[in-house]
Amino acid sequence: MRATIIHGPRDVRVEEVPDPTIEQPTDALVRIERACVCGSDLWSYRGERATPEPRPIGHEFIGVVEEVGSQVERVEAGRFVIAPFTHSDGTCTNCERGLTSSCDNLGVWGAAGADGRQLGGAQAEYIRVPFADGTLVPLPQQPEVGDYRDLLALSDVLPTGHHAARCANVTEGGTVVVVGDGAVGLSGVLAAQRLGAGRIVAMSRRPDRQTLARRFGATDVVDQRGDEGVAAVCDLLGGRLADSVLECVGTEESMRQSLGVLRPGGHLGFVGVPATDPALHIGAIFPHNFHLAGGMAPARPYIDELLPDVLAGRISPGLVFDRAVPLGNVGDAYEMMTLRKSIKTMVTP
Repeated sequence: MRATIIHGPRDVRVEEVPDPTIEQPTDALVRIERACVCGSDLWSYRGERATPEPRPIGHEFIGVVEEVGSQVERVEAGRFVIAPFTHSDGTCTNCERGLTSSCDNLGVWGAAGADGRQLGGAQAEYIRVPFADGTLVPLPQQPEVGDYRDLLALSDVLPTGHHAARCANVTEGGTVVVVGDGAVGLSGVLAAQRLGAGRIVAMSRRPDRQTLARRFGATDVVDQRGDEGVAAVCDLLGGRLADSVLECVGTEESMRQSLGVLRPGGHLGFVGVPATDPALHIGAIFPHNFHLAGGMAPARPYIDELLPDVLAGRISPGLVFDRAVPLGNVGDAYEMMTLRKSIKTMVTP
């Protein structure tokens, strides 16, 4: 089969690799119908995260189950499924608490799992899914192709934006600022709107992303950063700062920006994947009694929560996919996103 392999900075290749097979009785094999490139994939593509040796890449996909192991009970061959960006067993203590991203048997597609074995990447034709019963979300019926974008958004970006909103304690009528205008930040705007926020300020400099932010529910847009951005938010809010802030970038600059627009006693939800280890400025936090929470989203239970709204057409998270390329041209997706010519690019078979 064909799969995307990253060799180093600016070097992704679609190569022929062995077809995956059932290795454990809890496995499933899935034919990938749609995948995509994530902003976190770009850290390796740009060389900001090392690639010591070639490896598969991609961690978001939807598809059709081709085969299941002897102990798989919840999914069956022929069923259309959504896969969260991590696999989880669904039975450990952390999974039972809803923290599937802290599963004892956690694995991320395209990386080594808890057992140290390399997992296949999602920018490919097929993939082996460990712990299929705990991981995959089967749909009640085969979806229309036109719905694939919205379903694919449930694999990562919408649950991650939703996690930021939950961690930031977004409440009905509250004031929210979203720092970051990538697919996760835009999904955070949508999540805040879904949770009933009264005012949502999107911090964005790009007109196409500003337009989508407003479509997702942003009431205001601020295109300044740093002290100017803080002043602009304060001015918009009549001299006040935000009840909740969603940090969706993962840099020291974005964290400073987020703390700067948060009111004393407010809640900050951080989900931006850190390419480095940005300093957390306790001196800026301590005097104001800020509440900070966040990290890697437990996407699996969030999919259950969000899927009904997607299937009913109440939200359209797939609008973040503004480009699509076939698997054979996946390198174009990386370039378009690196050059900010695409918010998020979908990969088709």
